[in-house]
Amino acid sequence: SLDYAGFRTLISDTARMLKHELKVGRGDRVAHLGYNGIEFLALVFATARLGAMFTPLNWRLAPAEHDFILTDCSASVLVTEADFRDHADTFRANHPDCRFVGIGHDGDGWLGYEDRLAAAREKRATKDDANPHVDLSAPHLVVYTSGTTGRPKGAVLTQNALFWNALNATHMHDLTSRDRVLTVLPMFHVGGLNIQTLPAFHAGATVILHRRFDPGATLSAIEQEKPSLLVLVPATIAAVQNHPDWKTTDLTSLRALTTGSSAVPASLIDPFHARGIPVLQVYGSTETAPVAVYLRAGEALAKMDTTGRPALHCELRIVDGAGRDVPPGEAGEVLIKGPNVMYEYWGNEAATREALRDGWFHSGDIGHLDDDGCLVIDDRKKDVIISGGENIYPAELENILHGLEGVAEAAVVGRQDPRWGESPVAVVVRHPDAGDGLDEAAVLGAFEGRLARYKHPREVVFMEALPRNVMGKVQKFRLREMI
Repeated sequence: SLDYAGFRTLISDTARMLKHELKVGRGDRVAHLGYNGIEFLALVFATARLGAMFTPLNWRLAPAEHDFILTDCSASVLVTEADFRDHADTFRANHPDCRFVGIGHDGDGWLGYEDRLAAAREKRATKDDANPHVDLSAPHLVVYTSGTTGRPKGAVLTQNALFWNALNATHMHDLTSRDRVLTVLPMFHVGGLNIQTLPAFHAGATVILHRRFDPGATLSAIEQEKPSLLVLVPATIAAVQNHPDWKTTDLTSLRALTTGSSAVPASLIDPFHARGIPVLQVYGSTETAPVAVYLRAGEALAKMDTTGRPALHCELRIVDGAGRDVPPGEAGEVLIKGPNVMYEYWGNEAATREALRDGWFHSGDIGHLDDDGCLVIDDRKKDVIISGGENIYPAELENILHGLEGVAEAAVVGRQDPRWGESPVAVVVRHPDAGDGLDEAAVLGAFEGRLARYKHPREVVFMEALPRNVMGKVQKFRLREMI
């Protein structure tokens, strides 16, 4: 438990450790692999003070995926919790210029986090030499998001983007220093970090931090620690509502629940509304930090079939294929503009040019405005599967399937799942010479150790041929209907 003065001291010591013990300078990338924790948050603020960049890693990913990200961003430091030491050891040799620092462990090539922090405390001076002037335009967060090419892209958010995102979030929630925010979602996502957690620090509020989501622990914390605000994605809402303690837990401290990530069915919203808790919906993405469109408490019930209105410091357009604005009720691509939008995709000029045009972020999502000016999302980014709040891009899985011996062609689509929202299904066409060896077990086994387990197909469907249009392109909408 820390007050703000204690947190500031910890941030100063952490910044001094990064600068003097680990030689982190302006623009260097510092990655973190672990669960939610105070060290994570201290690193967020300490890297900002140094003008360095923080790269939170999704701990659900496979070693090969982490290996790619560390290479792509040329990380100078990787801070890893003890639970992930063996995992990180599998790719440590591939990064001789990266210092591997262990929280709760050291030795065998690992530097001890606690020892370096203690050494930094010994070097405290009256003038904080770990606190140079940093312009708010400095890039700060590099958050990797999967893409349609199958390779993750690092969305670069400046310190300014995080500041304006916090102002949007403050307006969305009417956030004040009296609030108590319960953070249970992983902070390696902008949803867990930036919808309420960092904005709470800007407002001077209290943050109650859970290492990982657990439905029983979440309900217990609501009853005992009396939070006023909480973010859950649809899959975690379902887990909470299906828990035996749901009906008996006192929820009266909550003045709102915030959700998003994917379409939220009324069946998940209604139980909260029935208990007097408005469900706020937010639309955005890693590239928008993410608070771009939201539903405030006053319209949470009346407009629950929408994601609300543009954020206080955002603009919204719905355009057709020629880039022309369409009238309310007509569907088009969702475009977002605002100081919270990313600066670039790290080291990827082509993808940056495609996403950022004339100051507008092209989301790839299809939506329309209702008669009141509220946004309704009609279709998500092309083909993306959202399972338990995690984005799964079929191209990642298809790249593996296409390299599997005996596969003539393959595609991956999502199917509705009562627990996860959606789950990926691999549709495979065997090569005529494949024989009997290419069965479901062989296909599923190809993903072991190569992609995070949550991305693995839950089922394999074998077909004679994939449905294609006259241009030869696979018609995934038909595949979804067929499975």
